[in-house]
Amino acid sequence: MENFIVSARKYRPATFDSVVGQGNITTTLKNAIRNKQLAQAFLFTGPRGVGKTTCARILAKTINCMNLAENIEPCEQCESCVSFNKNASFNIHELDAASNNSVEDIRNLVDQVRIPPQVGRYKVYIIDEVHMLSSSAFNAFLKTLEEPPEYAKFILATTEKHKIIPTILSRCQIYDFRRINIPDTILHLKYVAEREGVTTEEMALNVIAQKADGALRDALSIFDQLVSFAGKNLSYELVRQNLNVLDFEYFINITASLVNNNISKALLLFNEIIESGFDGQHFMMGLGDHLRNILVCKDPSTIRLLEVGDTIREAYQKQAAGCPVDFLLKALDAIQKTDFTYKSSNNKRLHLEIALLQMAAITQPRQTKTENQQTLLVDENKKTELSTGIAEKPAILPVSNIVKPEIKPAVPENKPGFEQQAPKPAPSPAKGLFPRTISIKPEVIVKPVEEKDVEIDIFDTDSDEFLNSKSLKVEDVEEAWKEFAEKIAQGQPNLMSTLLSSKPYLGDGFEVKFEVKNSLQEKEIDLVKGEMALFLRERLNNRFIRIKIEIILDVENVRPYRPEEIFKHMAEKNPAIIKLRQRFGLEPDY
Repeated sequence: MENFIVSARKYRPATFDSVVGQGNITTTLKNAIRNKQLAQAFLFTGPRGVGKTTCARILAKTINCMNLAENIEPCEQCESCVSFNKNASFNIHELDAASNNSVEDIRNLVDQVRIPPQVGRYKVYIIDEVHMLSSSAFNAFLKTLEEPPEYAKFILATTEKHKIIPTILSRCQIYDFRRINIPDTILHLKYVAEREGVTTEEMALNVIAQKADGALRDALSIFDQLVSFAGKNLSYELVRQNLNVLDFEYFINITASLVNNNISKALLLFNEIIESGFDGQHFMMGLGDHLRNILVCKDPSTIRLLEVGDTIREAYQKQAAGCPVDFLLKALDAIQKTDFTYKSSNNKRLHLEIALLQMAAITQPRQTKTENQQTLLVDENKKTELSTGIAEKPAILPVSNIVKPEIKPAVPENKPGFEQQAPKPAPSPAKGLFPRTISIKPEVIVKPVEEKDVEIDIFDTDSDEFLNSKSLKVEDVEEAWKEFAEKIAQGQPNLMSTLLSSKPYLGDGFEVKFEVKNSLQEKEIDLVKGEMALFLRERLNNRFIRIKIEIILDVENVRPYRPEEIFKHMAEKNPAIIKLRQRFGLEPDY
């Protein structure tokens, strides 16, 4: 029985030209050899399986070759090359730092460095996984690495450069190896398959390359495994089933269903995926990658970012032509939010199904409402919420429909809601102007011609329910306000700071007023104004509560204060400052 050699070893590159996907590094090393500008120490860093140790061996073999070719490749015939190929070279030493990481191991290496080479020009020391050396071993290695003999060269290899101390990094030329892209991996797999007499499909090799995630050694290991299972014929279906990979055609079909708002088909495909044993979150992340690839295909200049084979690239381009950019962006945002909350969800399948429903609703057309449909605002909003999960904003009433009310007190002084302060004259809507319905948003904004936006109540202030409602107390309002600020702080700490910057107070009727210093804070609170009103109404058991935001200081109109004005303001806040000024004879700095 013959000894089997895995493809990763059997087809390991022996020359710089045969190295896959690292052309920038191999070209630099060949030029350094040609120009006789070899550094004393090299550091090869990058992910696993991308050719770090392979390039280190090729470099060591090349610089010791006695008959270099014009293209700076070893001759494979001289004594140094032959001994290296037989693993019998006395000039090239490999050390595994994972198992030889003590100070004593480094001292033995330093002692060996003192002996010059017997054959060839250089003694080369390849230290793999160098980040595993202990701190003491690194310090013992520093002097030799900085001032080695002329014939000594060090090549360090690691997957974790950040673990190497800076004093070592500063003494090395650093080469960053990149992940092998999918097209290069597919080409190398085709080469190996031809040499082994294996018939393959390009889509099958594409699945292997994606599964390897940029590591060529992993791709060759997967290739050997599949050949052992299927023999000399690797089909796409066989590879997909053996590797338990989610077929990209699933993503093609489910994306088409979402774009066409075919909810039933999307849910059936999702059910088929779950019953096949795939993890729900893995499916959602795969769908996100698929939508990202489609978005990349929308612009010809970004298609090169798509790391797939030619056949799959054509499928992506075909689907990209029928997918609106707005749908892709909103769907990707929904997937990101779903992934963030997936682990905390109790019913994970329902959580993902809701995300699919939301994505299917993105392209659903919405019906516009006419002016005669204003009275059906609440019912329409509820229907929209059930069908799309998104509540539409109440329609804006035209100015022609607004009757300018007379200025009169909103409620007599003996009515509820005025325990803390007397009522002030305020405009109120004409009786019967608005239907007594409760909208999703507590206020309707109108646009008068020459006045600032005015909030109009949607309920009748002369009704018995309004007059008999429970009075508000400042203490209760402040406590509820603080509770809402702490609740909103979980995701918006800046908004919490704004809400707690001053205390709310009562206005006319059941109006809660809050002062802000500039228009930016006003806009910030406006975003949660509706949610805050609902919270206060439920917390204080009064559905007539309204919120009014007032700007007491606009940044745009701020002017410098004179020193006497500053002193007057401080004295109003703390009269003791006047005594301090008189006692020490102080005067404002004019």
